[in-house]
Amino acid sequence: MDQLEPSANIALPKTDKRPLIPEPLPVRLVAIEDVHLPAPAGREVELDEFYVGMWEFERDQRERDLVYRAENFRLRFDVREPPISRDELRPVQIEVLSLRAAERKIIEAELEYERQKGLTAGSDVLLLLDPAGNWVAFVEAKAIM
Repeated sequence: MDQLEPSANIALPKTDKRPLIPEPLPVRLVAIEDVHLPAPAGREVELDEFYVGMWEFERDQRERDLVYRAENFRLRFDVREPPISRDELRPVQIEVLSLRAAERKIIEAELEYERQKGLTAGSDVLLLLDPAGNWVAFVEAKAIM
């Protein structure tokens, strides 16, 4: 068996002292600022599993309240004692990289959802309730060329 020849005296690159820039999160909120939603007390674990475990949001540990970070904005939950009154039932729109992969996650988690076909090609929406009872609409991110 042939062995590799010892390397010549090649200087290895110096360690990079610049700060590491983290990869962007794979989810974005379709919003113009942070989104506030109500949540009943005692649902924090289920919300963590839903938003962090399934959808890869990042839990903001610096915040005292229940806050999840997407690539662009934060999803802030106002935890209240039930019953919760809602001013509106408009869904929070979340952009994901692949609607097909999102649908597969929903099916594997055995969650009820509805697929709504849009009027134009590629404008489908997956609509479901999060563990706090808020409507969430998943849309596929469009690449801008």
